[in-house]
Amino acid sequence: MKTIGLLGGMSWESTQGYYRAINQGVRQALGGLHSAQIALYSVDFEPIEKLQHAGDWQETARLLADAAKRVEVAGADCLLICTNTMHKVAPEIEQAIDIPLLHIADATAEVLLKQGINKVGLLGTAFTMEQKFYKGRLSERFGLEVLVPDAADRKRVHEVIYRELCLGVIRPDSKAAYLRIIASLAEAGAEAVILGCTEIGLLVEQADTEIRLFDTTAIHAAKAVEFAVS
Repeated sequence: MKTIGLLGGMSWESTQGYYRAINQGVRQALGGLHSAQIALYSVDFEPIEKLQHAGDWQETARLLADAAKRVEVAGADCLLICTNTMHKVAPEIEQAIDIPLLHIADATAEVLLKQGINKVGLLGTAFTMEQKFYKGRLSERFGLEVLVPDAADRKRVHEVIYRELCLGVIRPDSKAAYLRIIASLAEAGAEAVILGCTEIGLLVEQADTEIRLFDTTAIHAAKAVEFAVS
């Protein structure tokens, strides 16, 4: 079994979901008392968040590339960045290491296409919903048509992530808002909706709506398990 490298802490609320899902996946794949071989480096999210909102992506890239090297030195055979947003600096991180980076958008797109979905809604941080590094990868590499909420709803989705979900706060009114926004994406023609922030699965799940949801944390974790046991 290969060792899975996790670059986590952004936020730790979602990183613990990765740890659980990967171990459950390995146990299901191999049976018995098997658990995953994991090398985890968890960063302090506070300075990362400040750099994000200041637009200093160069410094975030430097910090995360350094952390990724530590994961590699610890014996990892691959690397997962346990957050959608920080895939903005995935190219810089890939250049800093010699092990493969399993990209969260690629893993998600592969699952969508296997299930015949071509037009998809996307929820995530404002960075993920508005910038090209994520939407552009889905459309240019995989031919997916990506829909995002309007400006007011993007702001609401973003604020709930940083002010509530990253702090482990779950509010019924925020869940209702997310379900309304998901429904609006479906009305606009989305065949499914990507939960494109690793915390969103803490708030909404498939049982809450008839619209198909694709949780990127679960998809990314499954890709890591596939790599580890193959």
